[in-house]
Amino acid sequence: MTLSSAEVGRLETAIGRITETALRLGLDPFPMRYEITPVDVLYTIGAYGMPTRFSHWSFGKAFYRMKMQYDLGLSKIYELVINTNPCYAFLLDTNTPVQNELIVAHVLGHSDFFKNNAYFGRTPRDMVDRMAAAADRIREYEREFGTDVVEAFLDAALAIQEHIDPSRFHAAACGKRVEDRRAGKRPGPYDDLWALDGDEVSGDEQEEALRSVMRRIKERADERRRRNRAEKDLLLFLMEHSPVLEDWQRDILTIIRQEMLYFWPQLETKMINEGWATFWHLRIMREFDLDPGASFEFAKLHAGVVAPSAVQINPYALGLAILEDIERRHGREALFEVREVECDQSLLRNYLTKEIVDRLDLYLYQRVGSEYRVVDKDWEAVRDRLITARNNGGFPYIVVADGNCEGRGELYLRHEFEGVELDLKYVEKTLPYVLALWGSPVHLETVVDGLRVLFTCQDDKVTRRFL
Repeated sequence: MTLSSAEVGRLETAIGRITETALRLGLDPFPMRYEITPVDVLYTIGAYGMPTRFSHWSFGKAFYRMKMQYDLGLSKIYELVINTNPCYAFLLDTNTPVQNELIVAHVLGHSDFFKNNAYFGRTPRDMVDRMAAAADRIREYEREFGTDVVEAFLDAALAIQEHIDPSRFHAAACGKRVEDRRAGKRPGPYDDLWALDGDEVSGDEQEEALRSVMRRIKERADERRRRNRAEKDLLLFLMEHSPVLEDWQRDILTIIRQEMLYFWPQLETKMINEGWATFWHLRIMREFDLDPGASFEFAKLHAGVVAPSAVQINPYALGLAILEDIERRHGREALFEVREVECDQSLLRNYLTKEIVDRLDLYLYQRVGSEYRVVDKDWEAVRDRLITARNNGGFPYIVVADGNCEGRGELYLRHEFEGVELDLKYVEKTLPYVLALWGSPVHLETVVDGLRVLFTCQDDKVTRRFL
């Protein structure tokens, strides 16, 4: 369905009014760009994660799953918002005026969070353009090496894309180092790079500075390997040390890693981000004198957003409850401070209270025999389990313990067990991908039923033994 010019005009007026209200209430979002899109476009962007990403069959699978749920009335995406500057929001063309007004208020909250939260301060704001350029490079590799070859490599890379080290994402720290250098503070080992920004540097000097930095990077990587130091960033380790990867394959690993670093803050802040956007769409919409029909529709929509789930935590509801409690106890100024510095784990650790747990009726449950039962309703136990579940973005913490196991060039991975066992079927399907990326046998140490177990993948066959 295409909006008429009159409907577009009314939506533009509503956007202006809502934006003005958001600014008056204290929000500081990026400039906004709104697109009205049909359902197929919206779900394509949702499946790919961005409007300009490379092609892969797994994104198509995600699209058809989401589209099927939409067609069957099981779920519906009303909007998508992209962390860029300007910030892009995509609205479904079948939304009602009230739905669009709520969504505009909601995405303004997201945009404010993207702009002001410390965890997003390190993300590149031109990622749409970067992903478009990366997609072009991958298409060129497909033309040169064949679509099937490139797609098979993407299968392996995407299987382990979450195993990165976000602490290596140093854009903000680099900015501080530039200021330190300009202030005359002690130079660091890579200060040659800052000179490349100056107009006074010749081409030969630039090349020499880059060679110098690359030598030091290699020396540090070799030193880390010699010391057998555990390395969390599996993708980076493979990029640096795999003896079988070609240059185009290392480039694809670089693309996958950079994109995952961009998405990582969203994993760390899902609850507070959605809670923040919900908090503000509620308060912005309350500023308007809605007629009874629109008021009822808005109340119904908001109730659907914060409705509890029977099987999992609703991040909108829990995030909203915590933020409203912070405002009630500490004031609006404290709320903005929380928005700047907290992630989900710190929000839960610092601000989840017994009163909130009791009011939302949160509890722990697990399978006992053939059925699931509530096993604990103590609020501290609930809080601690929620915090633990957000460790490492919710993914297993796996490190490279040795890249030359017993001197045979084999890769030894270790699962830093934190009480939650690995999905063993996933382990057996993923290790062959790591084998393809490393080129030699791969081992993974973990814990199963309280016992240390070593999985070994060799010749695409996975075996296990107790240690």
